[in-house]
Amino acid sequence: MPMTGNDYLAQTFADCGITHFFHVPVIVPGALKAMQARGVTPVMTHGEKAAAYMADGFARASRRVGACGAQAIGATNLAAGLRDAYMARIPVLAITGGSTAENRYRHFYQQIDDMPIYDALTKFNARVESPARLPDLLRTALRAATTGMPQPVHLEIDQLAGAILAGEVGEPMAINPRYARFPADRPAASGTDVSAAVTALLASQRPIIVAGGGVRSSGAEAELLAFARYHRIPIATALNAKGAIVDSDPLAVGVVGEYSRDCANQAVSEADLVFFIGSLTGGLTTRGWAIPAMSTQVIHLDIHAENIGRNYPNTLPLCGDARTVLQQLIDAAPQAIDRRAWLDRVRSLRAQWLQTAAAWEQSDAMPMRPERLCAELSRSLPQNAILVGDTGHAAAWLARHIDVHSPLQTVIRAHGSLGWAFPASIGAKAACPDRPVVSFVGDGAFLYHLQELETAVRYGLNVICVVNNNQSLNQEQDLWVDSTDYDKNWRFEKVDFVKTAEAFGCLGLRVQHPTDFQPAMEQALAAGRPVVIEAITDKWVFSPGAWMPGGKAGAGSFYAPPSAN
Repeated sequence: MPMTGNDYLAQTFADCGITHFFHVPVIVPGALKAMQARGVTPVMTHGEKAAAYMADGFARASRRVGACGAQAIGATNLAAGLRDAYMARIPVLAITGGSTAENRYRHFYQQIDDMPIYDALTKFNARVESPARLPDLLRTALRAATTGMPQPVHLEIDQLAGAILAGEVGEPMAINPRYARFPADRPAASGTDVSAAVTALLASQRPIIVAGGGVRSSGAEAELLAFARYHRIPIATALNAKGAIVDSDPLAVGVVGEYSRDCANQAVSEADLVFFIGSLTGGLTTRGWAIPAMSTQVIHLDIHAENIGRNYPNTLPLCGDARTVLQQLIDAAPQAIDRRAWLDRVRSLRAQWLQTAAAWEQSDAMPMRPERLCAELSRSLPQNAILVGDTGHAAAWLARHIDVHSPLQTVIRAHGSLGWAFPASIGAKAACPDRPVVSFVGDGAFLYHLQELETAVRYGLNVICVVNNNQSLNQEQDLWVDSTDYDKNWRFEKVDFVKTAEAFGCLGLRVQHPTDFQPAMEQALAAGRPVVIEAITDKWVFSPGAWMPGGKAGAGSFYAPPSAN
């Protein structure tokens, strides 16, 4: 029996484990019904950016392609939502409608040329101008999304809602589910490069590993730990690899870079060799390429050759999949050398950090300090929880003061888009319905997409959102000290998030004293519906600057309000 484009798309999703399609109507309406018939859930959201964020969260939690869509008029909003996935190297398939060749350039309803917008945000960007082209372009999109450096892809389907998919495709199903999971391929590094890396490691007295997001995407956590333990090398992580090693591990030193622990920045600065694994060596992870110093010997393992040596000239390359190449290094390793003095130094730095941080994490001050909130959240997370963190101060607090206690816990973080975490957590819950999913956001971030509480209720995606409510965007406070509009430009009016949650059909809980947080989390985990925990915190507590060579930042900073205000 001939297959329509709608059936082909729906069957592809079903065969590939793409269990949810996040969208704002109307896009491929015939395919939505075909998806439902095959056990794929179309999730109607309240905004296109939120749909893209949900698809992103789905992909990060499951290592399967996330999928989202929007009608032609919503294509620009959907594209904006792909920015985080593009920067974080996450495969998301975006489907939009578009004008037909007959109507193009004639001011057709809702028409602009969306393709250039998607060029900047995707790895593959193509028009499906007839049903017959859907099979080959869909295959190409999925392969592009999951091989090499994973990134979003986009298919614009002719007609505003992609209605041409009602036509027949003209060929049988030919989609390989391998290319809906990432990494689809696991290339090995050359033997010559492996030997050179081993030689450099053996010559190093103070090596350190900086694990990047590629470790998580590759599923290389076990190989990372085996390699580091054999060679007695401490591990710092980029923020998007937090949790690749539990914080209690003797080799763990914390998150390095801009949002970081002092001990991690100190250890990386003192290292004589830095081994970046699955990292872009970007400005956030390296504190603007100051940690480590440019002169430091570097080994750089990444699946994308263009990334290697881009930012650090003194680099030995290892091009390949993180899990595969780490196993190559384990297999090639000679007897390990004694690095007790270096490990003792790194552990001393970590102990100093923990002692300093404890003063803030144990504070009973009211309003609550965010460091104490993070400590309570760390203690309350179930052993198999997924924690989804936002950007800005939420990212800084998460990096510094939230501990990962179990290798079964997963941390996912925004790559820079404020408001990303809450909708992303809904996508993560769709991907992993049997795991507790908790997002950690500021009130400013939560206000971006709080209407998606209704989406979570409607589809039974029982996420927990912890809102660090300091009634402000306090990261912006110093910009307005001398302004007559001081209050308006960084403080918010009081918003009752408990009543807001209840209005959407969720459970709302307010925490004002630190000791009330764990009981609230226990109640949330047992609620059987989406929950908002509003934690009231001190707006005058600001995340400090990161430690830099020649200077030091403390665990927390307290700013009294300016006397003039």
